[in-house]
Amino acid sequence: MIKKQHSLKILRVDPLHPTHDLINEAALVIKNGGVIAFPTQHLYGLGADAFNADAVNSVFKIKRRPDDKPLLVLIDKHYDITLLVQQVPYAATRIMERFWPGAVTIVFKAKHILPTNLTAGTERIGVRMPEHPVALALTTAVRGPITATSANITGHSGCSLASEMDPLITDKLDLIIDVGALKGGIGSTVVDVTGDSPKILRQGAVSEKDIFDAVSQKKRNLR
Repeated sequence: MIKKQHSLKILRVDPLHPTHDLINEAALVIKNGGVIAFPTQHLYGLGADAFNADAVNSVFKIKRRPDDKPLLVLIDKHYDITLLVQQVPYAATRIMERFWPGAVTIVFKAKHILPTNLTAGTERIGVRMPEHPVALALTTAVRGPITATSANITGHSGCSLASEMDPLITDKLDLIIDVGALKGGIGSTVVDVTGDSPKILRQGAVSEKDIFDAVSQKKRNLR
């Protein structure tokens, strides 16, 4: 069902069984350079084409996000990582095998073809494969990486209900995918694999112990 509210299109989507026509409509908005709100896992996020520098810039403006804070992106299959990163270290492969799709964001050395504003000039890119059926379906329909930063003004709390989204955000969006209430809580664990060993940048839904156990267990199995 499609509902209009203040000229903003809202697509009400089944969170477990999203229909192709609604997902494809939202994907087309992203492909055309728009910015949408959609469910990530715990909170609603802002989705835009990660390869479109103007769309990425719109996300920064909508969030009032500092230019030196990079955006993470979502992919729907492991192969897509090759579009984004210079190399996939051994530890990253083990983490992806264990926790993707799921609540782990992995920070890699970014390919130079990525928009500079996406990486905020850090030459690093955070990547995650989402577990939420709608987020995964949307990424698949776009056929490329999309941004997934939380749909809130920087410094404010994120929202688990689309209806509670700040008007300062919604007034600038092209579309919202509303699946009802999300579970809220903490976001993904962020792991940097650009150094000699993985480094936890943010503790989230997956514990540091589980991350390092996944890496070390595989190593033991190879002996």
